[in-house]
Amino acid sequence: MTIRIAAFGAALLATTALTTAAASAETLRWARAAEALTLDPHSQNEGPTTTLMHQIYEPLILRNMQGEMVPALATSWEPSAEDGNVWVFQLREGVTFHGGEEFDSADAVFSLNRAMSEASNFKELLSSVAEVRATGPHTIEIVTNGPNPLLPNNLTNIMMMDEGWATANDAVDVQDYAAGEDTFAARNTNGTGPYVLQSREADVRTVLSANPDYWGIGEFPLAASEIVFTPIQNPATRVAALLTGEVDFIQDVPVQDLQRVQDADGIDVISAPQNRVIFFGMNVGEEDIGNDNVEGANPFADVRVRRAIDIAINREAIQQVVMRGQSEPAGVVNPPPVNGWTEELDQYPAWDIAAANALMEEAGYGDGFSVQLDCPNDRYVNDEAICQAAVGMLAQIGITVNLSALPRAQHFPLIANGETDFYLLGWGVPTYDSEYVFNFLYHTKTADRGSWNGTGYSNPEMDAMIVGLSSEVDLEARNQAIAELWAMAEEEVIYIPIHNQILNWGIADGWDTVVDADDQVLFKYFEAE
Repeated sequence: MTIRIAAFGAALLATTALTTAAASAETLRWARAAEALTLDPHSQNEGPTTTLMHQIYEPLILRNMQGEMVPALATSWEPSAEDGNVWVFQLREGVTFHGGEEFDSADAVFSLNRAMSEASNFKELLSSVAEVRATGPHTIEIVTNGPNPLLPNNLTNIMMMDEGWATANDAVDVQDYAAGEDTFAARNTNGTGPYVLQSREADVRTVLSANPDYWGIGEFPLAASEIVFTPIQNPATRVAALLTGEVDFIQDVPVQDLQRVQDADGIDVISAPQNRVIFFGMNVGEEDIGNDNVEGANPFADVRVRRAIDIAINREAIQQVVMRGQSEPAGVVNPPPVNGWTEELDQYPAWDIAAANALMEEAGYGDGFSVQLDCPNDRYVNDEAICQAAVGMLAQIGITVNLSALPRAQHFPLIANGETDFYLLGWGVPTYDSEYVFNFLYHTKTADRGSWNGTGYSNPEMDAMIVGLSSEVDLEARNQAIAELWAMAEEEVIYIPIHNQILNWGIADGWDTVVDADDQVLFKYFEAE
């Protein structure tokens, strides 16, 4: 297939794509603010990218749009009766890739090993895996370092690739996105999913068509014969496209336009709390940082400064003014649906400028300091506006914030490459377990853990406890360890939680779906009314 790649910034051309003739009833025209960063299914563990991948590729186990784990390319999975360190997966037979190749155990072994490789952004999910082996044409075993009762939870976003296709196209290695690498798999696809990639002009338009050989025909509605995806970063343009009927579905109705969209004829707004926390991260690990005006010291390394920032952020003001009520203030970077969350843990400190200034004085920064805040402007609901609000709040305690807002394609590599000292990030938990948060955000950055820990934080005691979570079979003891880890994490104040987002999807009459708490759209479940 031919894939056309446009220069970055071509999203401004999206409006031209909306002027095409009206599509047929079976074409679902979809828009959202963010584009997929890559087509390599193991490169970026990031929401909009994974959402597009789910239409084309498939995992062994899937979470449906109600959050339930259901069979995908594995029909069953269970621990081995002979060895508690082994999970046995029976694979679905009769499945073919879009290129016509048969899916079998060799492809599953290849895909899981690929997802465990150094450049993969999914490797933390498989950090407990010692070996993946094929024991039959459609049977694999995953061997873990100690029993891992929650391993299946970690597989729902790890896509299966065709080994022969990857080998033939020099795509065995995962694209190193943070290093700016371009590969065949970053621009081309060959999955088993319900939709086939027909054309793509990055940041402008992606067209998918129904897979005529999909194994799930008859099991899923599969109401859309074609999906046309247009990323539209500008909120007003995105809403206008929905209101005028140029698109049928948008994932991110801007909070300032909610009432207008709700009042429009022929459009529904469907909402749900999202499994995602928005927060600030700080570089606490360096003795000196480069993006401030303090020579020879790192203000963020002092927990008193971090606590001052925590109580200088007025979460309720952000909720009311920036988010217009479409958020829930948070005190922990762990959303409510996730194992380990408690109401007590999620209590956030009262806004207190006087106490914050006293902490700054005590830490030796009574005269303040300046620092750069790196913020995405196209990933989360009102992300740049949240950062702008924080600029004013931190000025009240003497911290002069220089705001740098960039598209997420440029923002995320700053975190991955350790090039930011103060940043905004959002974190969802698709496994619904705290281990996911600890593995990615708190564990020391190593070859197989801590890939999104942009703070430089490292605590050997926490690291050992985090690793131990994957093999603890006593769930009561495991939950106690999770509670202890959260107590340690909260004491350190490595991150400043802001809020949990509320999802608002806009959908035209004629289509029906439910809101997925992970903001994960699976078009094979969409129904035509």
